[in-house]
Amino acid sequence: MKLILKNTDSFKNERIDITKKEIPCLDSSWHYHAQFELLYISKSNGIRFVGDSVSHFFPGDLVLVGPYLPHLWRNDSSYYKQEETNKVKTIIIKFSKDFIGENTFNLPEFSKINQLLEKSKFGVSFGKDVSRMLHNELLCIIDLTPAEQSVKLLDILCRLSLTEEKRTLSSADMRQYTTENSPRLDEVIKYISNNYFKDISLKDVSDVACMTTNSFCRFFKKMTNKSYVQFLNEVRIRNASRLLVQEEITISDVCYRVGYKSVTNFNKQFKQIVGCTPNTYRTKL
Repeated sequence: MKLILKNTDSFKNERIDITKKEIPCLDSSWHYHAQFELLYISKSNGIRFVGDSVSHFFPGDLVLVGPYLPHLWRNDSSYYKQEETNKVKTIIIKFSKDFIGENTFNLPEFSKINQLLEKSKFGVSFGKDVSRMLHNELLCIIDLTPAEQSVKLLDILCRLSLTEEKRTLSSADMRQYTTENSPRLDEVIKYISNNYFKDISLKDVSDVACMTTNSFCRFFKKMTNKSYVQFLNEVRIRNASRLLVQEEITISDVCYRVGYKSVTNFNKQFKQIVGCTPNTYRTKL
């Protein structure tokens, strides 16, 4: 799995590219590209990585990702099993800033949209009410003519720019303009995603990156804006939050299934990352 700069030939002469995916997984690699991307998930769940943000995603997930911002939507492991019939249902809208005309968003009447596009360099997530309101329009946009798609996308961006139900994802500007060191980071993220429930040490991931532990710590902090331990805890806790919602198992079982050996430590990390205890989280949902 490599972090790559996507340069799709089919996009060269198009300002909007809309794809509907119904495949057993979303992204195969931690990647970025030169276009904006509005991604809507109507069916699927897993862990979402945007810049230095690690979150659980679910049906109704609606996110705007800016150019050159690394991201990865990784489905729950059940989606990758050969015998599994689970499919994802996703609409991906990639567009250039000039899709409706050169410098359009620099005009005063489009200032709100321009602010939203600027904010997308951190990734922007929208609330459930917003995605519910836009559900049918997002699913049907692929069937419109190119002119209708441009008008509809402008309308959607306008409404997204006005809603208060949005939040930025990455805590820092993580945009990438070079692929140097990207394959190494990609292998590390893949390893953590596949083995977070095991007792994986700093030396284990350093070996995956073919680096000494000290060099790896500096490299990982620079690339993700987080320490390895912090990142591992977030991946574990986001998977734990998914289990708490989807499966009827005890909190202690969830604790051990995501790699913690102590329920006390699990509760502490969960509250620190999610903002409440596992029991409160399960009760609310």
